[in-house]
Amino acid sequence: MKKVFLNWSSGKDAALSLFLLQKDNTLNVAQLVTTLSSKYNRVSMHGLREELLDQQIAQLKIPLQKLYLPESVSMKDYNAMMDTLFLDLAKEGFDYAAYGDIFLEDLKKYREETLKKSGLKALFPLWKKDTKTIMEQYLALGFKAITVSVNAKLLDASFVGRIVDKQFLEDLPENIDVCGENGEFHTFVFDGPIFKNPINFKIGEKVLRSYSPSKNDEDDCFKTDKTSWDTEFWYCDLLPK
Repeated sequence: MKKVFLNWSSGKDAALSLFLLQKDNTLNVAQLVTTLSSKYNRVSMHGLREELLDQQIAQLKIPLQKLYLPESVSMKDYNAMMDTLFLDLAKEGFDYAAYGDIFLEDLKKYREETLKKSGLKALFPLWKKDTKTIMEQYLALGFKAITVSVNAKLLDASFVGRIVDKQFLEDLPENIDVCGENGEFHTFVFDGPIFKNPINFKIGEKVLRSYSPSKNDEDDCFKTDKTSWDTEFWYCDLLPK
């Protein structure tokens, strides 16, 4: 069996990817990898508390490696951290890095390029699948998720802190991808066939946060184009029970 580690975002695309990978008897998903903010101890981009990530891992029964990122990490430093991680995992016998990407060609190419130094190859279980079909499969399998952040330029506050179900998908504006593949929204998966038990939580406050473009010469690792970078996001803080 080929040894695989999955980039675990804590959201629905990663969860469905894990489900599909585990159904392949030629693969062994032996580890998950998650990036977190070293300042806030929250999952990058999602704003999810580390405690809830830990609860997910406890129910998945798969080891997790956490990568803590500084508040404004440059692309150069981010790539160096990932190079070290990939080389270490390759030495541990891993063959593949898996991602939940669906149709972002530039991101796929970037991931494949960054893996070359380590000799690892990339797997994309959801690649080029129709996003509506993905969501139909996701719901039919019994996965449950809640939105933890939404792009305030595209969605209003009513969309954050909502359960991702059929009604949620029907309420999305026409220009929004139902998987949020363009960064329209991010989720926290709290139940589904990959979990031994559901994760318990309660909904906390909703806040609007704005971000200023980096003043450094090098871009922040999450900003590929300063002119198009979305600077306002609604977050829903989820609290462990």
